[in-house]
Amino acid sequence: MYTIKDLNQLPENPGVYLMHNHIGEIIYVGKAINLRKRVKQYFQKSKKQTLKTQKLVTHIEYIETIIVGSELEALILECNLIKKHRPKYNILLKDDKNYPWIRVTLKETYPTIEMTRNFKDDGNKYFGPFTSAYAVQKTIESILNVYPLQRCHRHLKYGKKVGRPCLYYHMGQCNAPCTGKIDPKVYFKDVEQVLDILSGRDKRLKEQLELDMKAAAKNLEFEKAGKLRDQIKGIEHIVTKQKIIQTNRQDSDAIAIARDNDLACVQVFNIREGKLIGQNHVFLEGIRDEKTETIMTNFIKQYYNQKAFIPKEIILNSEIESQEKPVIEKWLSQMRKSKVVLTLPIQGQKSKMIKMVYDNACLVLSQKQLFKNRKTQKKMTQLDALQELLALEELPQRIEAYDISNISGTNNVGGMVVFENGKPQKKAYRRFKIKSVAGQNDYGSMQEMIFRRMERGIAEKANAATKGNFLPFPEVMCIDGGKTHVNAVSSVLSMYKEIDIKVCGLVKNDQHQIRGIVYKEEEYPLKPGTPLTKLLYDISEEVHRFALGYHQNLRKKTMLETQLTSIKGVGPKRRALLLSHFGTLEKIAQASVEELEQQEGINHNTAQAIYDYFKRKA
Repeated sequence: MYTIKDLNQLPENPGVYLMHNHIGEIIYVGKAINLRKRVKQYFQKSKKQTLKTQKLVTHIEYIETIIVGSELEALILECNLIKKHRPKYNILLKDDKNYPWIRVTLKETYPTIEMTRNFKDDGNKYFGPFTSAYAVQKTIESILNVYPLQRCHRHLKYGKKVGRPCLYYHMGQCNAPCTGKIDPKVYFKDVEQVLDILSGRDKRLKEQLELDMKAAAKNLEFEKAGKLRDQIKGIEHIVTKQKIIQTNRQDSDAIAIARDNDLACVQVFNIREGKLIGQNHVFLEGIRDEKTETIMTNFIKQYYNQKAFIPKEIILNSEIESQEKPVIEKWLSQMRKSKVVLTLPIQGQKSKMIKMVYDNACLVLSQKQLFKNRKTQKKMTQLDALQELLALEELPQRIEAYDISNISGTNNVGGMVVFENGKPQKKAYRRFKIKSVAGQNDYGSMQEMIFRRMERGIAEKANAATKGNFLPFPEVMCIDGGKTHVNAVSSVLSMYKEIDIKVCGLVKNDQHQIRGIVYKEEEYPLKPGTPLTKLLYDISEEVHRFALGYHQNLRKKTMLETQLTSIKGVGPKRRALLLSHFGTLEKIAQASVEELEQQEGINHNTAQAIYDYFKRKA
């Protein structure tokens, strides 16, 4: 690991660098031919540095490097590390795991076709990803109506009967390999035809089926010819929506980027044998200062790192970083096992096609921005209502909410949640274990929590080096409770006369629903369904959930500790040693006497007592 002072000690080999912040989180992953030269560029004062890079540098605490043999190996490792760690300052495909895929389970004796949202490199065949789960389900349904493949997930073996044939068999939609009578080789012929259809190679398949149909008719096998005719019609129905957009019948992907301020939409068209068989899009945020070629480069690396199929040609509407192009083409060619090219067409059919993809990206982006603006406007409407009710001069940018959770005064804790511009900011949430208040005293507990919060904020303000998230101070504090709770908090805030914070109480009915808001000794009823009621309900539910979750975790820990210390010979020190080594109570309960004896401070009698205790409970 290297700090900023150690940059000259960095290796000059090709490899990957991982930048960590002060708490050890990986905030950026990159690759380089020369690690030392590349990393030092981040710390050179230059007007060309983007604001994002400048901000990244201020958060770097130390740098970790991994040396590899070539730039290609560095590229592969970089892609995998970004996917694993999802660093804050890398351009990320945030929703790549949500898309549905079509999976053909080739690892099974009798493969099935199904929809999945989990792509794995497990030897099965995946097609996608697609944007519409409904379209995927309909495609699978159409295929199964033509090809009677197994629909259940029973483990089947040729020559062995497993249960009875299901209703699909009697409907003619499954050939019942569960009977043990279906030869896997015969079954696989249907699977191969399904793979051809999903790969866009239906023309060759239809031509062969038409030849077989004519031969069957010529041989007076009219029943067989009728089945082949129905199969051909079924295939035509499956592929009827596949639009021919390339006359050269080539496998390719077309990728276009549309940008608007801090948001970009990357649209992908999947073309197989000249037909458009699928399309999807990904939104990228926080890219205002990024060059389009940088966005395209990062997208291609992440997108194809988790793809089952790499096409022969990838058509783009933007250049990628020139130094990256050769190594990316080499990487893609290695995965495909044949040459892959990245092209940027200027004229002709491909140019017209990529413009169509770009137009689609622009349309999707405009729809996203419209939705985003409506959502923002809705939040503003909620904040407008709160501003009016509390007579604030400006919209409240930061709202904090507090709640206390305990059972009969035990495991007394508090929770603080933060909403900025009407949206929860979970990184700013804080938990408090109440220290100065014993027993059931919610007012005193609330006062301690607010006092500690204010003091932490003042300490941060006085010392810029102090790490935390208690700044800025909120314009509004929402307290779970009525007038007495509000007065208890207001008495603490009165100590900080230079800080103006409005305090209101969230009053609930017997059904734990927001009834009204208490402000300046008055309770204002809230009408159900209004924007303000929705905002305060969300805040109230979130702070209750957060405080209760912390309390429940502490209670579980206390119960665990009580269980262990109830065993003869196990005190606080031995309990801590056991938990430190085994991690959980379940693992301690499963340990043998010999394993327990190996721990420091645990003799044979104590180990036997622990073992006997959990055996009796079992």
